[in-house]
Amino acid sequence: MTNLADLFKNKELLDQALTHRSWVNEHKNLRRSNERLEFLGDAVLEFVVSSEIYKAYAGQAEGYLTALRANLVNTVSLAQIAKDLDLGKMIHLSKGEQDSGGRENSSLLADTVEAIIGALFIDQGLPKASEFIYNNLLKDLEKRAKLPLKDSKSLLQEYVQSQGLPTPKYKVISEIGPDHNKAYTVGVFYGDKLLARGVGKSKQEAEKKSAQNAMDKLELV
Repeated sequence: MTNLADLFKNKELLDQALTHRSWVNEHKNLRRSNERLEFLGDAVLEFVVSSEIYKAYAGQAEGYLTALRANLVNTVSLAQIAKDLDLGKMIHLSKGEQDSGGRENSSLLADTVEAIIGALFIDQGLPKASEFIYNNLLKDLEKRAKLPLKDSKSLLQEYVQSQGLPTPKYKVISEIGPDHNKAYTVGVFYGDKLLARGVGKSKQEAEKKSAQNAMDKLELV
Protein backbone atom coordinates (compact mmCIF):
# COMPACT_ATOMS: atom_id res chain seq x y z
CA MET A 1 0.00 0.00 0.00
CA THR A 2 1.19 3.52 -0.85
CA ASN A 3 2.52 5.48 2.11
CA LEU A 4 1.16 8.96 1.49
CA ALA A 5 3.72 10.61 3.73
CA ASP A 6 6.49 9.34 1.43
CA LEU A 7 4.96 11.21 -1.52
CA PHE A 8 5.27 14.65 0.06
CA LYS A 9 8.21 16.94 0.69
CA ASN A 10 6.04 19.29 2.71
CA LYS A 11 4.16 17.11 5.21
CA GLU A 12 2.03 20.07 6.30
CA LEU A 13 0.36 20.02 2.89
CA LEU A 14 -0.61 16.40 3.45
CA ASP A 15 -2.05 17.29 6.86
CA GLN A 16 -4.13 20.02 5.27
CA ALA A 17 -5.31 17.70 2.49
CA LEU A 18 -6.57 15.31 5.16
CA THR A 19 -8.35 18.00 7.18
CA HIS A 20 -12.12 18.18 6.85
CA ARG A 21 -13.88 21.46 7.58
CA SER A 22 -15.67 19.89 10.57
CA TRP A 23 -12.30 19.37 12.30
CA VAL A 24 -11.36 23.01 11.65
CA ASN A 25 -14.60 24.13 13.30
CA GLU A 26 -13.60 22.25 16.46
CA HIS A 27 -9.94 23.35 16.35
CA LYS A 28 -9.95 27.04 15.59
CA ASN A 29 -6.89 28.70 14.04
CA LEU A 30 -4.80 25.52 13.92
CA ARG A 31 -5.06 24.60 10.26
CA ARG A 32 -7.12 25.36 7.17
CA SER A 33 -9.52 22.79 5.76
CA ASN A 34 -8.84 20.87 2.56
CA GLU A 35 -11.56 22.64 0.55
CA ARG A 36 -9.23 24.89 -1.46
CA LEU A 37 -6.93 21.96 -2.20
CA GLU A 38 -9.96 19.94 -3.30
CA PHE A 39 -10.93 22.73 -5.70
CA LEU A 40 -7.46 22.71 -7.24
CA GLY A 41 -7.17 18.93 -7.29
CA ASP A 42 -10.47 18.58 -9.12
CA ALA A 43 -9.13 20.76 -11.95
CA VAL A 44 -5.77 18.96 -12.08
CA LEU A 45 -7.50 15.56 -12.12
CA GLU A 46 -9.81 16.50 -14.96
CA PHE A 47 -6.91 17.93 -16.99
CA VAL A 48 -4.65 14.91 -16.55
CA VAL A 49 -7.39 12.38 -17.32
CA SER A 50 -8.66 14.40 -20.29
CA SER A 51 -5.16 14.73 -21.70
CA GLU A 52 -4.41 11.03 -21.29
CA ILE A 53 -7.58 9.72 -22.90
CA TYR A 54 -7.31 12.34 -25.67
CA LYS A 55 -3.90 10.89 -26.59
CA ALA A 56 -4.80 7.25 -25.99
CA TYR A 57 -8.00 7.26 -28.06
CA ALA A 58 -7.17 9.55 -30.98
CA GLY A 59 -9.86 8.05 -33.21
CA GLN A 60 -12.71 8.53 -30.78
CA ALA A 61 -15.23 11.37 -30.90
CA GLU A 62 -15.79 13.90 -28.15
CA GLY A 63 -18.91 12.12 -26.89
CA TYR A 64 -17.00 8.90 -26.23
CA LEU A 65 -14.18 10.75 -24.46
CA THR A 66 -16.68 12.58 -22.25
CA ALA A 67 -18.42 9.34 -21.29
CA LEU A 68 -15.13 7.58 -20.62
CA ARG A 69 -13.90 10.44 -18.44
CA ALA A 70 -17.17 10.40 -16.49
CA ASN A 71 -16.69 6.68 -15.87
CA LEU A 72 -13.16 7.26 -14.63
CA VAL A 73 -13.63 10.46 -12.65
CA ASN A 74 -16.66 10.19 -10.39
CA THR A 75 -17.42 9.87 -6.71
CA VAL A 76 -17.62 6.07 -6.80
CA SER A 77 -14.20 5.67 -8.48
CA LEU A 78 -12.48 8.24 -6.27
CA ALA A 79 -14.01 6.81 -3.10
CA GLN A 80 -12.64 3.40 -4.08
CA ILE A 81 -9.16 4.90 -4.39
CA ALA A 82 -9.59 6.36 -0.90
CA LYS A 83 -10.59 2.95 0.44
CA ASP A 84 -7.62 1.29 -1.27
CA LEU A 85 -5.35 3.85 0.41
CA ASP A 86 -7.18 3.45 3.74
CA LEU A 87 -7.77 7.20 3.86
CA GLY A 88 -10.79 6.88 6.14
CA LYS A 89 -8.54 6.28 9.13
CA MET A 90 -6.30 9.26 8.33
CA ILE A 91 -8.82 12.06 7.78
CA HIS A 92 -9.10 14.69 10.51
CA LEU A 93 -12.82 14.86 11.35
CA SER A 94 -14.92 16.35 14.11
CA LYS A 95 -16.36 13.91 16.62
CA GLY A 96 -19.84 14.53 15.23
CA GLU A 97 -18.77 13.86 11.64
CA GLN A 98 -16.92 10.74 12.72
CA ASP A 99 -19.89 9.43 14.72
CA SER A 100 -22.19 9.96 11.73
CA GLY A 101 -20.06 7.70 9.54
CA GLY A 102 -17.81 10.29 7.92
CA ARG A 103 -14.91 7.88 7.58
CA GLU A 104 -17.00 5.72 5.25
CA ASN A 105 -18.81 8.56 3.45
CA SER A 106 -18.11 8.15 -0.27
CA SER A 107 -18.47 11.83 -1.11
CA LEU A 108 -16.16 12.89 1.73
CA LEU A 109 -13.58 10.25 0.74
CA ALA A 110 -13.68 11.32 -2.92
CA ASP A 111 -13.22 14.97 -1.94
CA THR A 112 -10.17 14.00 0.11
CA VAL A 113 -8.57 12.25 -2.87
CA GLU A 114 -8.99 15.43 -4.91
CA ALA A 115 -7.45 17.45 -2.06
CA ILE A 116 -4.42 15.13 -2.03
CA ILE A 117 -3.99 15.65 -5.78
CA GLY A 118 -4.16 19.41 -5.26
CA ALA A 119 -1.63 19.22 -2.43
CA LEU A 120 0.77 17.15 -4.53
CA PHE A 121 0.47 19.70 -7.33
CA ILE A 122 1.46 22.52 -4.97
CA ASP A 123 4.17 20.42 -3.33
CA GLN A 124 5.96 19.16 -6.44
CA GLY A 125 4.06 20.31 -9.51
CA LEU A 126 2.15 18.54 -12.25
CA PRO A 127 4.55 15.56 -12.67
CA LYS A 128 4.01 14.35 -9.10
CA ALA A 129 0.26 14.93 -9.18
CA SER A 130 0.09 13.10 -12.52
CA GLU A 131 2.10 10.19 -11.14
CA PHE A 132 -0.43 9.78 -8.33
CA ILE A 133 -3.33 9.87 -10.80
CA TYR A 134 -1.66 7.32 -13.11
CA ASN A 135 -0.81 4.94 -10.26
CA ASN A 136 -4.24 5.05 -8.66
CA LEU A 137 -6.75 5.81 -11.41
CA LEU A 138 -5.27 5.30 -14.87
CA LYS A 139 -3.17 2.19 -14.31
CA ASP A 140 -5.96 0.00 -15.72
CA LEU A 141 -7.21 2.50 -18.30
CA GLU A 142 -7.07 0.06 -21.22
CA LYS A 143 -9.04 -2.54 -19.28
CA ARG A 144 -11.66 -0.06 -18.10
CA ALA A 145 -12.04 1.46 -21.56
CA LYS A 146 -13.10 -1.97 -22.88
CA LEU A 147 -15.98 -2.15 -20.42
CA PRO A 148 -19.41 -0.86 -21.44
CA LEU A 149 -19.53 2.84 -20.64
CA LYS A 150 -22.09 3.69 -18.00
CA ASP A 151 -24.53 6.45 -18.74
CA SER A 152 -25.51 9.20 -16.34
CA LYS A 153 -28.41 7.16 -14.92
CA SER A 154 -26.13 4.27 -13.98
CA LEU A 155 -23.53 6.58 -12.44
CA LEU A 156 -26.16 8.42 -10.40
CA GLN A 157 -27.63 5.14 -9.17
CA GLU A 158 -24.18 3.91 -8.08
CA TYR A 159 -23.65 7.09 -6.11
CA VAL A 160 -26.98 7.15 -4.25
CA GLN A 161 -26.64 3.46 -3.41
CA SER A 162 -23.12 4.07 -2.06
CA GLN A 163 -24.70 6.65 0.27
CA GLY A 164 -27.36 4.23 1.46
CA LEU A 165 -30.09 6.29 -0.23
CA PRO A 166 -33.14 4.94 -2.09
CA THR A 167 -32.82 4.10 -5.78
CA PRO A 168 -33.57 7.19 -7.92
CA LYS A 169 -37.03 7.30 -9.47
CA TYR A 170 -37.90 9.11 -12.70
CA LYS A 171 -41.29 10.77 -13.20
CA VAL A 172 -42.67 12.65 -16.20
CA ILE A 173 -43.49 16.18 -15.03
CA SER A 174 -44.86 17.52 -18.31
CA GLU A 175 -45.36 16.74 -22.00
CA ILE A 176 -45.55 19.67 -24.43
CA GLY A 177 -46.21 19.70 -28.17
CA PRO A 178 -47.76 17.43 -30.80
CA ASP A 179 -46.99 13.71 -30.91
CA HIS A 180 -44.48 14.09 -33.75
CA ASN A 181 -42.52 16.83 -31.94
CA LYS A 182 -43.11 16.39 -28.24
CA ALA A 183 -40.85 17.68 -25.46
CA TYR A 184 -40.77 15.72 -22.21
CA THR A 185 -39.72 17.12 -18.85
CA VAL A 186 -38.68 14.40 -16.41
CA GLY A 187 -37.74 14.77 -12.77
CA VAL A 188 -35.38 12.45 -10.92
CA PHE A 189 -36.30 11.86 -7.28
CA TYR A 190 -34.98 9.96 -4.33
CA GLY A 191 -37.80 9.49 -1.90
CA ASP A 192 -39.97 12.57 -2.20
CA LYS A 193 -37.04 14.91 -2.92
CA LEU A 194 -36.61 16.27 -6.44
CA LEU A 195 -32.94 16.19 -7.38
CA ALA A 196 -33.11 17.68 -10.86
CA ARG A 197 -35.12 17.97 -14.08
CA GLY A 198 -34.24 17.17 -17.66
CA VAL A 199 -35.88 17.91 -21.01
CA GLY A 200 -35.73 15.70 -24.10
CA LYS A 201 -37.56 14.60 -27.22
CA SER A 202 -38.19 11.21 -25.63
CA LYS A 203 -38.73 10.05 -22.07
CA GLN A 204 -35.42 8.17 -22.19
CA GLU A 205 -33.49 11.25 -23.31
CA ALA A 206 -35.16 13.39 -20.65
CA GLU A 207 -34.32 10.82 -17.96
CA LYS A 208 -30.64 10.79 -18.96
CA LYS A 209 -30.52 14.59 -18.95
CA SER A 210 -32.18 14.79 -15.54
CA ALA A 211 -29.62 12.30 -14.19
CA GLN A 212 -26.76 14.32 -15.68
CA ASN A 213 -28.17 17.52 -14.20
CA ALA A 214 -28.45 15.79 -10.82
CA MET A 215 -24.81 14.70 -11.04
CA ASP A 216 -23.76 18.25 -11.95
CA LYS A 217 -25.77 19.60 -9.01
CA LEU A 218 -24.15 17.09 -6.65
CA GLU A 219 -20.73 17.84 -8.22
CA LEU A 220 -20.11 14.17 -8.99
CA VAL A 221 -18.36 14.78 -12.32
